[in-house]
Amino acid sequence: MSSQSLVGQEPATQSTVASDAAVSGGGARRGWAWVGVAAGVTSIAGIQLSMSLSPIYDEANPLTAESVVAHLAGRIPQLLAFHVVTVVAALLVLVFAAGLKRRLDAQAPAGSLLPALAGTGLTIVSVMMLLGTGLNTEFTFGLAQPELLVASDVSFYSHWIATIEWLWVTAGVSAVAVGLAALRGAAPKWLGVVSLVLGVLTTLVGISPMQYLAGFTGPVWLLVAALGFALGDRRRG
Repeated sequence: MSSQSLVGQEPATQSTVASDAAVSGGGARRGWAWVGVAAGVTSIAGIQLSMSLSPIYDEANPLTAESVVAHLAGRIPQLLAFHVVTVVAALLVLVFAAGLKRRLDAQAPAGSLLPALAGTGLTIVSVMMLLGTGLNTEFTFGLAQPELLVASDVSFYSHWIATIEWLWVTAGVSAVAVGLAALRGAAPKWLGVVSLVLGVLTTLVGISPMQYLAGFTGPVWLLVAALGFALGDRRRG
């Protein structure tokens, strides 16, 4: 056998080893999946905290900019918790996105766009979560002295923290990509079915004018998918 032939075989051998390692059980190779579990939990918590900060709409007592200021001024601890939890979730999602792409790359057909779509969709979600917390410092500490704030600005901020981090439509794309990759043998079949169902649902509601509903289904898929990879993934022979 010629040396040229041996050189040509090395990348294939290394690729096979890397592929096997990426889907093997236990060890650091599953760390990214457990990070994803934490990302799912903190994402759900961040959405719940966002909901708790929204003022109540009452037809008998219509909201005014001043009433929104008074509402948020009494919820500074919740605002701080919302900020910390959502930023942590965004960073954890970013790690899971990278691990998910690597995991699918190891088993998806060569040249497939599905791993990149899965990772990119979640990366965009991470960016939206960071944007959703982008005004927190100014207003959270400013609300300690609400008389110094412009009431209409605080009203806008109230809408901002109740909407931006709910934009999970691209997580639907990630879920569909995982589902299609699973049907091609790159992930467990059950996870593929769950991902397709939740992915299509998240994408459709994200496209619709009721786009914030994606903030309910997207984090649930993330948690289920992360648990699936952490606990249910098995090496294929």
